[in-house]
Amino acid sequence: MSRDHAHVQEFFGARAADWDSRFPDDGPAYAAAVAELGLREGDRVLDAGCGTGRALPPLRAAVGPSGLVLGADVTPGMLQAAVRAGRDREGRLLLTDVAALPLRSRSLDAVFAAGLIAHLPDPAGNLRELARVVRPGGVLALFHPIGRRALATRQGRQVTPDDLRAEPNLRPLLAGAGWRMTSYVDEDDRFLALAVRGA
Repeated sequence: MSRDHAHVQEFFGARAADWDSRFPDDGPAYAAAVAELGLREGDRVLDAGCGTGRALPPLRAAVGPSGLVLGADVTPGMLQAAVRAGRDREGRLLLTDVAALPLRSRSLDAVFAAGLIAHLPDPAGNLRELARVVRPGGVLALFHPIGRRALATRQGRQVTPDDLRAEPNLRPLLAGAGWRMTSYVDEDDRFLALAVRGA
């Protein structure tokens, strides 16, 4: 395990037990972002960096009982919190790194990733791995329940030009990894970038 992964596991592991209680009002934002994916009955979707699984219920509702919902996270404590919350009933949980997903190429219709990109040790490589497991024309949603400026304020820092989530940085990063950005929203109450996997 790399030092980056150990840091992510340490950071989120220490916060897993009370993560949902720290952000109790995010449910509607997650549901709205999932709706933007345009999922259909029977689709196959991955929640990459699923944490406590807050996106799993709306993902399951979108794909129905015939669909496949997977939640992947590198932090055992977050997945344990998802199980305690009963969200494992909405999808299969995988303890794995998004850098090396145990999934066949082109096996998914979509990937949902909430708050993930800032924690990726190799954003370009990791986005390529997400593209590998999604069929051509499949969709990626990079989401955060608050925008970049609001998040920076919450964390006591300034928004900087090198922020990966800034549109001028994110668009070419996605393109280099096999994705074409189709929409970008960065407002105080949400961040959502949608991209389509190329052929």
